[in-house]
Amino acid sequence: MPFFSGELPKQTMGRRALPKIDPLVDFAPFFREMADVEVPFDPQSLFPKPRPLHIEVGSGKGHFLLTESERRPNDNFLGLEIAKKYARFAASRAAKHGRTNVQVICGDAVRIVSEWIPTASTQSVHVYFPDPWWKERHRKRRVVRAQLVAAIERVLVPGGLLHFWTDVAEYFQTGTETILSNSNLTGPLPVEVDEDDANNFRTHFERRMKLLQKDVFRAVFSKPEL
Repeated sequence: MPFFSGELPKQTMGRRALPKIDPLVDFAPFFREMADVEVPFDPQSLFPKPRPLHIEVGSGKGHFLLTESERRPNDNFLGLEIAKKYARFAASRAAKHGRTNVQVICGDAVRIVSEWIPTASTQSVHVYFPDPWWKERHRKRRVVRAQLVAAIERVLVPGGLLHFWTDVAEYFQTGTETILSNSNLTGPLPVEVDEDDANNFRTHFERRMKLLQKDVFRAVFSKPEL
């Protein structure tokens, strides 16, 4: 996929109001806050069984966690979300559907991946539509930065994958450059998606982009085999 040059207009759509959590759903077993997690941290201890682990950085409403955990019931999925109301909502959805292979931690994903996740423990890391932090002085807050990229490479198993999706062409370019210059990950590998299939999306935000016929930039990076 070619890199972007030139100016890109900002997306102006805000997030829709978050639905209320069903008070009858006990999502406590699916939810943790950083302060409640013991370190050193074994992510597999959160799940009923140790299985191949996949991490989503910024799980939002939990659509990816919910759909992938159903599609791959023999794998474990850990969502990291800094916004407490979204982390709780994602965990409640997992609880409502009985997805015991899903856990959500509310906290700083960069710190969790950098400091807590064991080396070579993760099959894939997913970063979908991270906040672009439009203003130049705020760019340092972008989650796709050197510290996280190096940490992702460390926690991936050989052959493990990093998935990076964004609707901002400039972020795709700079994010890709950051990934390649701060790791030995190979890529970007192109991702084939049927744009005409309205149901083919990984997050609610991607669904909105497809419905509005907006561009989405997708790539996968692979950790070299030993």
